[in-house]
Amino acid sequence: MTAPPGVAPPHVLRGILLLVTAVSTFALLDAMTKYLARTYPVPMIVWARYATQTLMMVLVLGPRLGYDLVRSRRPGLQVIRGVVLVGSSMFFVYALAHLPLAEASAIGFLSPLVLAGMSVWLLAERVRRSVWAAIIAGFVGVLFIVRPGGDVFTAAAVLPMLSAVCFAGYQLLTRQLAGIDSSLTTLFYGAIVGAVLLTFALPFSWQPPASVLHGLAFCLLGILGGTGHFLLIRAFTHAPPSVLAPFVYAQLVAVLALGYLVFGEFPDRGSLVGMAIIVLAGAWIAARQAR
Repeated sequence: MTAPPGVAPPHVLRGILLLVTAVSTFALLDAMTKYLARTYPVPMIVWARYATQTLMMVLVLGPRLGYDLVRSRRPGLQVIRGVVLVGSSMFFVYALAHLPLAEASAIGFLSPLVLAGMSVWLLAERVRRSVWAAIIAGFVGVLFIVRPGGDVFTAAAVLPMLSAVCFAGYQLLTRQLAGIDSSLTTLFYGAIVGAVLLTFALPFSWQPPASVLHGLAFCLLGILGGTGHFLLIRAFTHAPPSVLAPFVYAQLVAVLALGYLVFGEFPDRGSLVGMAIIVLAGAWIAARQAR
């Protein structure tokens, strides 16, 4: 039985719902991270996120998958990908500690634009002029957010840009691993590499949680991160990337709401214009790549 013309089939709608839930989970993760970054060292926060996610995956998937959870045909590439992901997370959490939630997240959405540029440089992919125009437009959007006289016009505005560059590299490596290792193995390596690397920094950044509530918040970081990635994987099993790509930007809507409700932050008109430009540029590139 097929859906009537103009009506999306149920599995596609399920994929869209899963994706929107996933990116909303990431928005909640970012808000909780910003809340903790006001009090605790950044390396400790990022370590808690990856350590909890690793433990959760071992407990939930370990009994079923066993050694298959860590079996990889490209372990070296998996480790490099994990290191790049840690770099992206560290830069972004430092950004959240110094910048409003929505603005930091919007600048972080430069990663698809950076990825398109990196694909030309590293993979020798041909990119149309319209895509280059979208890339330039995305950076113009950043200039609207980070402009003289604005709240984000500080040195800290570089941090989400660095995070976007690292995340683009992470996406590029993820693309290289597609079809080589299972998605769950790739997800596990990203978590365990982050947990192991940041364990070495933990003695220099450890600070006992000030309350039971803060301790629970640290545990929730990994649970939200792992759940969000799992929902993301499930979403792409129900619907193609060409359908799901525009809904990724629902995360920015969730971030705007959480920034206002939790921190009393709301972007000014110039920042909103910049966010709209970044979203439109990213959506255009996603649509071109899907085609």
